[in-house]
Amino acid sequence: MPSPRFLRSAVIGLFAASAFGSLATAEELTIATVNNSDMIVMQKLSPQWEAATGHTLNWVVLEENVLRQRVTTDIATNGGQFDIITIGAYEAPIWGAAGWLKQLDDLGEDYDYGDIYESVRNGLSANGSLYAVPFYAESSFTFYRKDLFDAAGIEMPDQITYAQLAEYAAKLHDPDNGVYGTCQRGKAGWGENMAFVGPMVNTFGGRWFDMDWNPQLDTQPWKDALNYYVDLMNSYGPPGASTNGHNENRALFADGKCATWVDATSAAGFIYNPNESTVADKTDFTAAPINVTDKGAGWFWAWALAIPNSSAKEAAAKSFLKWSTSKEYVKLVGETEGWVAAPPGTRKSTYANEMYVSAAPFAQTVEASILAANPADATLEPVPYTGVQFVAIPEFQGIGTYVGGQVSAALAGTISVDEALANSQAFAVREMTKAGYIK
Repeated sequence: MPSPRFLRSAVIGLFAASAFGSLATAEELTIATVNNSDMIVMQKLSPQWEAATGHTLNWVVLEENVLRQRVTTDIATNGGQFDIITIGAYEAPIWGAAGWLKQLDDLGEDYDYGDIYESVRNGLSANGSLYAVPFYAESSFTFYRKDLFDAAGIEMPDQITYAQLAEYAAKLHDPDNGVYGTCQRGKAGWGENMAFVGPMVNTFGGRWFDMDWNPQLDTQPWKDALNYYVDLMNSYGPPGASTNGHNENRALFADGKCATWVDATSAAGFIYNPNESTVADKTDFTAAPINVTDKGAGWFWAWALAIPNSSAKEAAAKSFLKWSTSKEYVKLVGETEGWVAAPPGTRKSTYANEMYVSAAPFAQTVEASILAANPADATLEPVPYTGVQFVAIPEFQGIGTYVGGQVSAALAGTISVDEALANSQAFAVREMTKAGYIK
């Protein structure tokens, strides 16, 4: 009698073959993706799609900053290196509107677009068309070591402030025993350190631009936020914090090296997975910290898959996109990797699945955080842009990258906070003037 594993594989294969079809001509697709844990799982499971369709995948797995540089250069020059690219809620609407991406509204009724949260669909659309399909979506919240908090007699509030984060980090900082009070992103990049710094600045009352698009990087809220950040990390962070991004801090926290960590809700599937984390049963979470306002405290992001217009293998690429972002793929991950590892934040059916909700104690908080994030109202003072941890204009990628470098340099101590912000302001003014936003 066939084994349960054989039967399950056969069912999956039949599903894939019927849903995505084995096309007449086998194609090799080159896919560029980020080296986050969910994408590593996608790469691990993709041979099932290859076996069902006859197509093959050539994987280019890159660190986040390198991925963005390679993909942006290729798509802006119509280079044609990639058939599938991993992009996010910043790039998708801008690149879609520019005509750089294939439209993805035709994956079929069985794809169930209505099952994807409306805010996630909207964040990947332009002019009413979808240009990327979400692999996972996230907001941000505060991970903390419940065992360390209990031992120190600290009760984590439902809504932590940045002042409290520093207070708790000071009490729990124990480098002699390999535990640091806090681990936050320091690696330069608009999607690395600025993903943490941007929302922090929001809650300190800051903004990137005023209503006339004048950069605001040398204003008091930015100075207050950045001085706080540098002091916090230099006092209670791990050594070399200016080179640590999401993946480095995730590894530190999972190894029991951090008492607190503010980062992507999507990391919860890794931190709560006992196969990956030494603190799976010692971790708890609360909302992202706030300061003078709660606006823009938790970011909004979706990692998604898209097809460049330069690809000549559209049909095969759409087959993979449909498979890897489907309800059935979520189920496949749950059954093979454990339900706690299922891709979060994109589909309503995931959060209606009792197996996922029971395996993931963070599920309802993550869902609420994603739905509560409001890119259209993320700052204390009015702004002409949308976005929580980024500004949804093409010029932001260059500006955010430069500012991220200055912030990282300030954290490393090679320049002062005032110098970092003065340099950032001058650069932003120059770029916004060049682009015609200001005169």
